[in-house]
Amino acid sequence: MNTTISNSNLTAIINPLGAELISLKNSNNKEYIWEGNPKFWGKHSPILFPIVGCLKDDKYSYKGNSYSLLRHGFAHKMEFNIIEKSAENVIFSVTNNTETLENYPFEFELQISYTLVNSSLKIGYKVINTNDFEMPFSIGGHPGFALPNEFNAYELEFEKSEIVICSQLKNDLICNETISLPMKENRLPLSYSLFENDALIFKKLESKAITISENNVPFLKVKFEDFPSLGIWTKQKAPYICIEPWFGYADTMTNSGELSEKEGIQIIGIKEQFQSEYSIEIL
Repeated sequence: MNTTISNSNLTAIINPLGAELISLKNSNNKEYIWEGNPKFWGKHSPILFPIVGCLKDDKYSYKGNSYSLLRHGFAHKMEFNIIEKSAENVIFSVTNNTETLENYPFEFELQISYTLVNSSLKIGYKVINTNDFEMPFSIGGHPGFALPNEFNAYELEFEKSEIVICSQLKNDLICNETISLPMKENRLPLSYSLFENDALIFKKLESKAITISENNVPFLKVKFEDFPSLGIWTKQKAPYICIEPWFGYADTMTNSGELSEKEGIQIIGIKEQFQSEYSIEIL
């Protein structure tokens, strides 16, 4: 059963399958999250864990053994339990099981929190390493935002004026090619041509917030201060845009396949935990 949290400004609905945000509406009942139409993309805002993006041949090695993980890992397919709930906050939790250990040989607890504060929804991640050894992982968000009007009516405003360099994907892997985006000062007008080669991948970005505007009117801001990397993605002719804060990204084409050597990988020490959050602010 879906879970709802609300305050005087916003109402959020979360599906315990994947602890996925499936709706965020304001007090006028305006929906900001992509509806999940499978014609384009049947998700809303999946959690990416314990990898972000694709592995080379969907495989990696760890301590001499070979394992397989599909794109974005398995958390989005797992049923989470609620461990804390109030009117404006909910915390979901999931732990490893026999199936996860077959392809990710680590014991963990993953907590996802959703908290409404005024006109913002804060999404928190907590990864707890319950092993007696270090645990490598990646984690990221993948929220899709509804763009009901013509796609070229929208633009993304980056927090800082910077030369925005994004890495290119080939066969779902990051190659050595990069492009500089056609910015107008710190604004990026949206067009489907930007996404002809799949997502825009930013390994590093000075900006830690991106605002979506419609016909020059800002309406939503994603803040991701803790996150070193970012993805921006849509499909051709699809009426949504995904702004994805990441710790980690897809394999590079030259990656060795060893998990601990993977670019962007995070390491949690023995019995330690990792915490981070990003927010969606309705303007």
